Amino acid sequence: MSETRRPPGQFAPGPRDRESSRLVTGAQREDDSNVEKSLRPRRLDEYIGQDRVKNNLNIFIQAARAREEPLDHILLYGPPGLGKTTLATIIAAEMGVSLRVTSGPAIERQGDLVSILTNLKPGDVLFIDEIHRLSRVVEEVLYPAMEDYAVDIVIGKGPAARTMRINLPKFTLVGATTRLALMTGPLRDRFGAVMRLDFYDPGAMEQIVRRSASILTMQIEDSGARMLAGRARGTPRIANRLLRRVRDVAQVAGEAVVTETTANRALELLEIDVLGLDETDRRILVSLIDKFDGGPVGIDTLAAATSEEADTIMDVYEPYLIQLGFLQRTPRGRVATRRAYEHLGIVFPDERPNQPSLFQGTT
Repeated sequence: MSETRRPPGQFAPGPRDRESSRLVTGAQREDDSNVEKSLRPRRLDEYIGQDRVKNNLNIFIQAARAREEPLDHILLYGPPGLGKTTLATIIAAEMGVSLRVTSGPAIERQGDLVSILTNLKPGDVLFIDEIHRLSRVVEEVLYPAMEDYAVDIVIGKGPAARTMRINLPKFTLVGATTRLALMTGPLRDRFGAVMRLDFYDPGAMEQIVRRSASILTMQIEDSGARMLAGRARGTPRIANRLLRRVRDVAQVAGEAVVTETTANRALELLEIDVLGLDETDRRILVSLIDKFDGGPVGIDTLAAATSEEADTIMDVYEPYLIQLGFLQRTPRGRVATRRAYEHLGIVFPDERPNQPSLFQGTT
């Protein structure tokens, strides 16, 4: 059998690359950035959902403004696509200061971070996305910057080396992460407030869809907005992405208003079902049920059966299936639950008619 070879320097797509290519991923895709900027709320009172986080931020911001002090450092964590970057933008706007945006992977050396910190103005908000991906040596620069508003740099080498402290203006660091457990304790403990963003409830998702449709000058019926909201996995970024695809279908069909029928037709074309599962989600469940009688089956065996990488299944597909209660991780392997059978329209084994034994009647 012939083997397909990749050109030199080209690697197989990893879980992060595979996730960013999916329509129903919360991770940002290349086609999201320009549209997202126009759809993002700019003030706290425009922000829909996350009431607990929003109420706490409102109190912190009002108190900091009354004292004429920068806001405490804030850490936002939760699944991708829920609005962590948007909240950082809103915090800067509410405080009336500038926002500087960077990410953990982009800061490769200590000098990169020192350059960013020394260029901040008093009260500025520094937003570091994927802060859990900072290297340890870079992270150590943040400790005195967050606590003492200063950085220590080493000048020279060997016996003649000396340390110089550079004072920084007081600023607010807003960190965002999807993997709180990967953050080191010393860094996590230096944040004054740690806030979790949860998946949005259907009511909030429907409001988000209607708001985005208004900004995109789309007319959408309540039933159409409700259908889109129900298939967006509780994630605004996915809802906005699906809304744009539904807009395309409506435009080609010459329909001025997005109805439930229009939304359903578009989502069927995209192979996204009523719970937001795409074709690969369903293929994993069907393989587990059809080829392995619902499990348990090891992750490597399941990966081979579905032609997916084991890491991709664990990092990209499994989390949402587990959240829905369709899949269980057990010590013996993955198991499909009764809910998965019901969703796929397959009779659960315990409810099937008894089959006669092949050995029945033998002596």
